[in-house]
Amino acid sequence: MSEVNGPQRLGGWTRFVTARPRLTLLAALVITALAVFAGSGVADRMGSGGWQAPDAESTYATNALEREFPASQPNLLLLIDSGSASVDDPAVAAEAARLAERLSGEADVVGVRSYWQDKAPALRAEDGKEALIAARIEGDDKATGEVLDRIAPAYRGTHGPVRVSIGGPVAVQHEMQTLIEEDLLRAELIALPVTLVLLVMVFGSAIAALLPLGVGIVAILGTNAVLRGITEFTDVSVFAQNLTTALGLGLAVDYALFIVRRFREELATGAPTRTAVGTTLRTAGRTVLFSALTVAVSLAAMLVFPQYFLRSFAYAGIAVVLLAAAAALILLPAALMLLGHRVNSLDLRKLLRRGRAKSPDAAAGAGWGRFTALVMRRAPVFAIVTSVGLVLLGLPFLGVEFGTADDRQLPASSESHVVQQHLRDGFPGSPGGGLDIFAEGGATPAQYADYRSRIAALPGVLRVDGPVTEGKAAYFSVLGKGEPVGQETQRLVKDLRAEPAPFDTSVTGTAAVLVDSKAAIGDRLPWAVGIIAVVTLLLVFLLTGSVLIPVQAVVLNALSLTAMFGAVVWVFQDGHLSGLLSFTSTGDIETTLPVLMFCVAFGLSMDYGVFLLSRIKEEYDRTGDHEHAVGYGLRHTGGLITAAAVILAVVMVAIGTSRVTNTKMLGLGIALAVLMDAMVVRSLLVPTVMKLMGRATWWAPAPLRRFHQRFGLSEGESVRPEAGAGAGAGAAGVPEPSAEPERISSGA
Repeated sequence: MSEVNGPQRLGGWTRFVTARPRLTLLAALVITALAVFAGSGVADRMGSGGWQAPDAESTYATNALEREFPASQPNLLLLIDSGSASVDDPAVAAEAARLAERLSGEADVVGVRSYWQDKAPALRAEDGKEALIAARIEGDDKATGEVLDRIAPAYRGTHGPVRVSIGGPVAVQHEMQTLIEEDLLRAELIALPVTLVLLVMVFGSAIAALLPLGVGIVAILGTNAVLRGITEFTDVSVFAQNLTTALGLGLAVDYALFIVRRFREELATGAPTRTAVGTTLRTAGRTVLFSALTVAVSLAAMLVFPQYFLRSFAYAGIAVVLLAAAAALILLPAALMLLGHRVNSLDLRKLLRRGRAKSPDAAAGAGWGRFTALVMRRAPVFAIVTSVGLVLLGLPFLGVEFGTADDRQLPASSESHVVQQHLRDGFPGSPGGGLDIFAEGGATPAQYADYRSRIAALPGVLRVDGPVTEGKAAYFSVLGKGEPVGQETQRLVKDLRAEPAPFDTSVTGTAAVLVDSKAAIGDRLPWAVGIIAVVTLLLVFLLTGSVLIPVQAVVLNALSLTAMFGAVVWVFQDGHLSGLLSFTSTGDIETTLPVLMFCVAFGLSMDYGVFLLSRIKEEYDRTGDHEHAVGYGLRHTGGLITAAAVILAVVMVAIGTSRVTNTKMLGLGIALAVLMDAMVVRSLLVPTVMKLMGRATWWAPAPLRRFHQRFGLSEGESVRPEAGAGAGAGAAGVPEPSAEPERISSGA
């Protein structure tokens, strides 16, 4: 954007959003009401899966087995507990047979099979007190959940001599979805009042504190409506609703804090309300737009992955970021136009200021000024100690083990978790950990027998069952010697796929899904990281005009995430604090979670980074004094960024109170990353690195300087070098300080 055209465009935008503020807010109220209607029931249309790559071999085999051999892929299990009697007791067997026959008659239930039908050892507990009835409910996540709700009450509980508990994948997914909805409501009830209290503490004014909450509510409700529309065309994970709430509140607070704070600063200088709004939009408003773009790009990178679990977070994240920015740039200025100086009304901090000459904001700014001066005086020490500390905190991630999500995501007391734990502890062959081979194309009995003998001879194979044939299709069940998703079983998946056969084969099972998921993420991860890095470098260059600052931003943002990744492994994989945090450690981390957490946390780090850099750039353009600009930027944004980070961390911790482990990990991990970024990286590393780099921080080659002068964006009232100043500025191409900064009209 040229220096000439920028102010006129921003002035036009100011006139647009402030011309009829009452009409703007009324329209927003109507649209929000429609969004409430459009987004109602969105959770019921979401799925609780999405970890499988849709184009993977394991997905193809699973779908084929579900179609050709429904009984081979049961998703509903009835655990029959015979109490003190044996499961082979005649009375127990008769009641179990009656239950199995009744289940066979249920609509949408197929492939019913029980221990009492063929005495299969895998369906009987080793102590002889429990056995299984297995079946498959047909349909998608929503349909299977509805069937389960319909039939479960008739089977759960005591039936004569037996007691029935319900488990299996469909029960796990349904219980997980129910818990997420309940936990999300509880998180909102926790986060909203706590956020309001913190905002009052930051702003003082109760009126100003309500504005960010209004922006957040609009963003959340609007995003739910968007997600409801997306569910008409593709699968969306129910986990994405957690990100909607967290980012909706968090970013709304960030953006509104930045805009309202700048508006109040302009009012304090004596500017009329309309002029203050215009200046705020031209400065803080432009930064908010820039920040929203950087966060949206980080989240959009998840679209390159095939798993709909990750893609769902991209849908929700992009929508909530853009809606939060739109509300902050349209509705908030309209509200500020109507409020004017009343934005400072109901100042609840007056009692705290009794007898003080300075306001809390001024005192905080002075404190940040002294802190920044100390950090920059000891820049080498702070840079080395902080960097080494962050690296050490991230070391546990070197021992990460990847796995798949299962029933242990649920509380230990949940019914489906209890059933699956009984299977792990008491049934032979680790049910659920086997592998299935789907064979198609037809073969003779001799060919099937030869293939079976060859795969039975593979290292790591404990037992091979089958083939079960139907027309030209067949399947084999393979039980490995290792853990269900351990390294030995993963190697067995690769050995089975490499074994030649006279027919087409495809392998599925928990370990096969993990192998395919890791491969899909590994193939696309460089693309996602590349997209984030390249676009971030470009956007930060457009903001600053420097070649080195974008590189610094990317490196420091990545460094800020080390503590989060180290903590995730130390706590959730290794099980430290599992009792305190009430979760079951599985010894691994679900494969998609680190990718999701990286994209979200990196985007939020850039959010804070843009706020700080924009204010530093504004002051540097005004004065040309590098060290002064760094100190000025931290003095004016340090408290703001810290307050925003604390509020966002509160929201994420509220999400982290979830009873579902993945949601707990997401909430607590990102809360830690946000706090480390705001309180360590922005406060210590950024000023020390900029101090050590000196005026070279702003270096750019001449062609890029000219490109930035024409298309770049900057916050505030920039001072451009006079003709020929580039030469006088030296090799770095840095403008010399100007005694009389040029004043640019806001165009309001």
